[in-house]
Amino acid sequence: MITRYTREEMGRIWTQENRFQKMLEVEVAVAQVQAKHKMIPTAAAAAIKKKGKFSVKRIEAIEKKTRHDVIAFVTNVAENVGPQGRYVHFGLTSSDVLDTALSLLVADARPVLTSSLKSLLKALKKGSEKYSDVLCSGRTHGMHAEPVSFGLKLAGFYTEFSRHMDRINRAFDQMAIGKLSGAVGTYSALPPEIEKGVCDLLGLKPETLATQVIPRDRHAELFSALALLGGGLERLAVELRHLQRTEVYEVFESFQKGQKGSSAMPHKKNPISAENITGCSRLLRSYCLSSLENIALWHERDISHSSVERVIFPDALILADYACDRMAGVIERLDIDEKRMRANMDLSQGQLFSSHVLLEIVKAGLTREKAYELVQRVSHSLKEGEHLKEALLEDSEVKKYVKPKSINKIFSGESHRKGIEKVVKRALKSGPKGVQI
Repeated sequence: MITRYTREEMGRIWTQENRFQKMLEVEVAVAQVQAKHKMIPTAAAAAIKKKGKFSVKRIEAIEKKTRHDVIAFVTNVAENVGPQGRYVHFGLTSSDVLDTALSLLVADARPVLTSSLKSLLKALKKGSEKYSDVLCSGRTHGMHAEPVSFGLKLAGFYTEFSRHMDRINRAFDQMAIGKLSGAVGTYSALPPEIEKGVCDLLGLKPETLATQVIPRDRHAELFSALALLGGGLERLAVELRHLQRTEVYEVFESFQKGQKGSSAMPHKKNPISAENITGCSRLLRSYCLSSLENIALWHERDISHSSVERVIFPDALILADYACDRMAGVIERLDIDEKRMRANMDLSQGQLFSSHVLLEIVKAGLTREKAYELVQRVSHSLKEGEHLKEALLEDSEVKKYVKPKSINKIFSGESHRKGIEKVVKRALKSGPKGVQI
């Protein structure tokens, strides 16, 4: 049973304390590389590394006067370093530190989110294998179409979430970028060698060409991947919500002892997790629009993106992690009613198999149009309590083209199970790139 709940772990990444800690890591790395290139004294780099500390409370107090959080941060660190503190932030502009630190925060968020997504993939794979041959009604337009299996449904989601994992990993890769090119990206204060050295220390790649900021299309790519993940989560949630409806009731979320579904109606067992995830998915998609609008900054930079990102980065990544983790738990503990699935298939009186009867008649020599009319006539003439299989066996015209043995084989579901087995095996062999599920 999945018991991981990682939202607290993800939440810690986006605290104010950790944000300033990443900024300090950037400042310390810059000082180390600058000392190596003899831009600042070695003693200064050593002092910054040893004594460089900050207090969120002190930073906030300084910011009330400076109205600039980075200046307040640098002032506080320099205070703690002492005389050598004058070399803190040497040759840098605010965005050098802010953007590079943001990349470090995003890098820390990556293993947390992908771990939750991996848990969901494992749950989907396990369910797909378990229910591969459990037939149920496939539906198009909300109506019975042809038989599928519940394992096939889950395998379809497994392949989709494998693609989400691939997209998210690609998006994280291209966001692992540092930038130390100065006020308008010209390296006028620090040469590119400093940027390269710092990025190597921090596990980042230098931006090919920045203005004063890392171009925001990189950030928007991550939010686009998260929005697509949200779409996939909602698609799965909506499927589960439909299947839990009283009229369908083929699957239902686990209901623990002492749990209550309604303050007024004691009988209720509601799909609360799937509904919650549906709402989370809507939020995830909304953050994407904000990230796209952050791309178009004035000239070399403005700060219209800053206030947006302080909200959407923690919110979106915490929410995506939470939603994946919660959905993994839903799938792992999902209750399946196989008898109800079979009973629901019979509600359409065997018409789920009509297309295969059509094919048999065509193979026997009748044109497709005539075969279609024949099967449609029999299907539409069924009365309450009648089954398509028996009606076909008794129909004089059908008997001319299809033998009873063939009809019995069609309605056994044998050919559907064979096809489904192949599809499920193929799907479960795919999986996300470079990730063992």
